[in-house]
Amino acid sequence: MSEKRRGLGRGLGSLIPTQPEPGAETTTNQGVPGDTGPAMVAGAYFAELPITAITPNTRQPRQVFDEEAMAELVHSVKEIGLLQPVVVRSIGDGRYELIMGERRWRATTEAGLATIPAIVRDTGDDDMLRDALLENLHRSQLNPLEEAAAYQQLLDDFGCTHEELSTRIGRSRPQISNTLRLLKLSPAVQRRVAAGVLSAGHARALLGISDAGAQDRLAARVVAEGISVRGLEEIVAVGVDEDEGETVRFKARRPSAPGLADLNDRLSDRLDTRVKVSMGKSKGRITIEFASLGDLERIVGVIDPRNRDDRPI
Repeated sequence: MSEKRRGLGRGLGSLIPTQPEPGAETTTNQGVPGDTGPAMVAGAYFAELPITAITPNTRQPRQVFDEEAMAELVHSVKEIGLLQPVVVRSIGDGRYELIMGERRWRATTEAGLATIPAIVRDTGDDDMLRDALLENLHRSQLNPLEEAAAYQQLLDDFGCTHEELSTRIGRSRPQISNTLRLLKLSPAVQRRVAAGVLSAGHARALLGISDAGAQDRLAARVVAEGISVRGLEEIVAVGVDEDEGETVRFKARRPSAPGLADLNDRLSDRLDTRVKVSMGKSKGRITIEFASLGDLERIVGVIDPRNRDDRPI
């Protein structure tokens, strides 16, 4: 089981060098023509650490973890391993303290894994590490799932924006959004994407199906029968699959308005918080999340410049 997980990719772990052997000479591959491996990152390295060697951060602001979301993460970790490494700092004697990723650490512990992928950080400069990882993301050859996991962790842990990703790695915002959506696939489909037996195009087509079982069944058919991306898109559009001679109907996801995802990302970047844009038959809704009253005042100040003062709302 551990060998299978090791071949699936590790999100940001694919972009950062491992700890050098003691006494080994360290070199950087910056500027080497044709070299797409990760460049050395100052003050940080990647390692597989014993889960018992890590302690949570006592200053962690989040105290309540959604049980349903945690159960889904535990199931994902059991099925495909942890794609997004935690970030820790050494506290001596082979012990480490969490800096980012307590949900991932808790889920990995509950899943019963002995080790966890981690970025061991020696520097307190978040911007330096984020910039180095962005640079390596541009250089490295990642599979679609590794790329999606790296995007998500840069957004969540390092305060990166879609605009920064788009500019630094030369990909359009819609392309980044479509890649991020791959993380919503069922674990079985994610395994096939990570292993390279299912293309990103097939994976995006399967996102149109809300039922995980139907996703898995159609993914198996794609591999076994060599169904093209266009052919799979037609099956998903019709909502009918032929499974062992029987007609099986499944529910496709309700299509969203064109450009809605991009508007969602633009608002999230502009307000520097999570924004959800949804549209019904006759009206739409915009949901804006904020962490505190001060954060709300900041958001209102961005929306309406006239409120950019110290007056309470």
